Amino acid sequence: MPTAHFTLDDLRRILLEAAGADEGVDLEGDILDEEFESLGYESLALLETGSRIEREYGIALDEELLSDVQTPRTLIAAVNESLGAVQSAA
Repeated sequence: MPTAHFTLDDLRRILLEAAGADEGVDLEGDILDEEFESLGYESLALLETGSRIEREYGIALDEELLSDVQTPRTLIAAVNESLGAVQSAA
């Protein structure tokens, strides 16, 4: 099982696997507070990203949450919150 903490590097990897990257977008830069839309990721790409996160980390993410998150920072925080809830229940 993957680490119990979801990081920006984890998100970058999954974003690339799920939807690739637009030309001219540097995912390796400081993107924590960039809006997903400005990074080239629309709602469908985020739903696919969320689905991959759920499968890989064994958590459930609310579809509404995935449509509401605006930045990598907020998505990472939501994933880590879900991971914490799963670990607390175990």
